[in-house]
Amino acid sequence: MSAMTSSAHDESVGQTGLPDAAGPAPEVPVTGVDQVVTNTVVVPADEDPVAAAGSEVIGGPPGKRALLGVSWWVPARFLALVVIVVSVLGMAQKLPCYNAAWFQPGSPQYVHACYSDVPHLFSGRGFAAGLHPYVDRIPGTTGDLQFLEYPVLTGLFMQISAWLTPGGGTLQDQERWFWVINAGLLMACAVVAVVALSRTHRRRPWDALMFALAPVLLLNATVNWDLLAVALAAVALAWWAGSRPVLAGVFIGLATAAKLYPLLLLGPLLVLCWRAGRWRDLRGLLGGAVGAWVLVNLPIMMANWQGWSTFYVFSKHRNEDYGSLWLILMQTRGVGLENLDTFIAILMVLSCAGIAWLGLSAPRRPRVVQLAFLVVAAFVVFNKVYSPQYVLWLLPLAVLARPRWRDFLIWQACEVLYTLGIWSHLGFVTGPKQHGIGESWYHFAIVLHLLGTLYLVGVVIRDILLPDRDPVRWDGSDDPSGGVLDQAPDVFVLGAARQLREEASYAGYAPAGSEGWLIEPPARAQEPAEKS
Repeated sequence: MSAMTSSAHDESVGQTGLPDAAGPAPEVPVTGVDQVVTNTVVVPADEDPVAAAGSEVIGGPPGKRALLGVSWWVPARFLALVVIVVSVLGMAQKLPCYNAAWFQPGSPQYVHACYSDVPHLFSGRGFAAGLHPYVDRIPGTTGDLQFLEYPVLTGLFMQISAWLTPGGGTLQDQERWFWVINAGLLMACAVVAVVALSRTHRRRPWDALMFALAPVLLLNATVNWDLLAVALAAVALAWWAGSRPVLAGVFIGLATAAKLYPLLLLGPLLVLCWRAGRWRDLRGLLGGAVGAWVLVNLPIMMANWQGWSTFYVFSKHRNEDYGSLWLILMQTRGVGLENLDTFIAILMVLSCAGIAWLGLSAPRRPRVVQLAFLVVAAFVVFNKVYSPQYVLWLLPLAVLARPRWRDFLIWQACEVLYTLGIWSHLGFVTGPKQHGIGESWYHFAIVLHLLGTLYLVGVVIRDILLPDRDPVRWDGSDDPSGGVLDQAPDVFVLGAARQLREEASYAGYAPAGSEGWLIEPPARAQEPAEKS
């Protein structure tokens, strides 16, 4: 049985039980009232004012006799049920499109904000005709899109859904069935993701409720197939938190075979394993990732290289597209950037270098999910396109990196406004009556998305530099999702961390506390001469 614990921590004044933000990190023992009690579960309503206010809907924060997690309704089961309810509500939100708007020309599917790629690609990518992705050429296509433009594991997901789709009735009936089957499978992916999140921070399973109740999950879960990669990446993080680096690598490899962004998770793990000297675990992680990715991709590579490479060629040749900073620049200037890929590559390299430096020089080693969030956020901000469902990439990482409802809801509000903004803008440009918002307001929606993401980035960076502001560390924890990195001593540090470590080693010999380091120690009495 797991007991509940609360924290009376006031985020505005810092945490007294942890070492000072400027002090050396996990090597310093944590003592006092905030020492970690491993069999307790953190209740968000006890430490988060927004969560406490929200709990009033069900009668207020749980008391000491609530015994959360003791009955059949353990956190994982409760969270799974919440995700199912939210997913069903999301399907209901798509009803105007399911009934008619997907099949009407022009803007109805955008005006109702219920667009989805899923039904359109059933016929548009040859599934309705019984074609096989990557092997069979799509009729009537030229250039970079002669084959399916999705990674291999997503293509397999689509193919299985097509095999499960009934063949009778009209094409529209089949497209509806294809969407329903995919929606059900994507709901299962969301359940897997939320259960994995609840088991990543073992003492904070209820933080995953932010993922389960996220408005963007309701609005965007069935726009495309991104939840498959999100679920696999969440499982990878849970395996890493359980100190199983090989299995974590396997699931990162599988997630990268479904979408490209999970590859970015390897960078933060490399930096933090370098700082802690955990090279063996890093080799296991990389071996599992490469092995799983090759195992999934190699058969398609051998069957048809052109079909397999379509996703990568299409991504490389893609121009500025909806949702990106580059679209604003292109539409404002009237011409696109000639070397856009070069600009993006330089910005990503600089961002990753800055995040690596932060990981190696922060006074206390950052948590894994904090650096992972920063890397994926940089990719989202600088990418050539930002489709509404891409917010799902950041959703699990945001929940783990900054489990505070206030910051989460600020970010979610910006993303919801962006989602509604892009559908409204597409309704404006595709419909003869121009229902929706024009270019200027759409640019404003893009800026809102960017500001919301950068706000969360700023808060996470602040938590890294000032660990006493990090809610996960208020109880004396180091890195609950860090697996082999949790409580591991630093081996290699740079910058401020190196300076602080050197000062800490001198502190053991200082005549007083740190405030007396610069005071000249009193002269010692002369020792008697040693007898010969």
